[in-house]
Amino acid sequence: MNTPSTPAEQAIRAARQAQNEAIARSDFDAVARHWTEGVTIRRALGHAVDGAEAARQVLEQAAQRRPAIVYARIPDGVQVSGHWPLAYEEGAWSACLASDLAQPIQSGRYAAQWVCRGGTWLIRSEVFVALGGSGPGLDMAALP
Repeated sequence: MNTPSTPAEQAIRAARQAQNEAIARSDFDAVARHWTEGVTIRRALGHAVDGAEAARQVLEQAAQRRPAIVYARIPDGVQVSGHWPLAYEEGAWSACLASDLAQPIQSGRYAAQWVCRGGTWLIRSEVFVALGGSGPGLDMAALP
C-alpha cells in the first residue's frame, strides 16, 4: 500500500538527504546539526561512538584518509509515532572511496531513532551493520 508521507516523515527524509550531502562535501558542522548532543552510534563493524563530537571526529578522519571515504544512507522507510515526538528510520548504507563513488567498499543496513525537539527532527541513535564489501573495505576487522 502506497500512502502519502506525513510532514514529519518528509522532514526526516529531507534531513537525512541534507546530512548525506554535507558528508559528501565534508561540511561537518552541517552533519552534526542533525544529531542530538548525546547521539549514540554503533558503527558498522561494532565500534561504539558516544556523543556528537566523537561522531564528527569519525567522519573527519574518514574524509582525511587518502583516498577519502564517503558515507551515504538511503532510507527504505520512516515511521513516525502518533503519540510521542519519536520516529524510526531504516535503510541501506554504503561507504565508498571518494575516487570511486560507484563501488562501495562496505555496505549494509542501518536503523535510526529520531526525536523532535523544538520542531526540528534530530538523530538520537543509529546502528549500522556491515553486510558486504570489496577491496580495502574487506581488510577492516569487526569488533569481536
